[in-house]
Amino acid sequence: GMSSAFDPYPFILLNLLLSCIAAIQAPIIMMSQRRQESKDRLRSFNDYRVNLKAELEVRHLHEKLDYLISRQWTRLAEMQQMQLDAMHELAGAKKPKRAVRRRRTVKSEAATS
Repeated sequence: GMSSAFDPYPFILLNLLLSCIAAIQAPIIMMSQRRQESKDRLRSFNDYRVNLKAELEVRHLHEKLDYLISRQWTRLAEMQQMQLDAMHELAGAKKPKRAVRRRRTVKSEAATS
């Protein structure tokens, strides 16, 4: 019957075996967690360095863009001034001709009337 079983009801031998396995597993699990933690720490530090480098690169690109935009505005202002000067020269050269034509038209109107 039941009394001749290898490990009777309270299963003391089975509990001992499971306790030994748990005692062996615990340090192994702790070591693997510690190793994983150090890998995570290195990965995190590497991510930090990459992010810092990317941030510095973005900042450098912003400075370049600011420089190029300010240079472009300066060049646009110079071009606008050159266009204004050219317009004033053209307007100044055309004004006397218009005045002469007006005088002629005024003289011709006086002659016809």
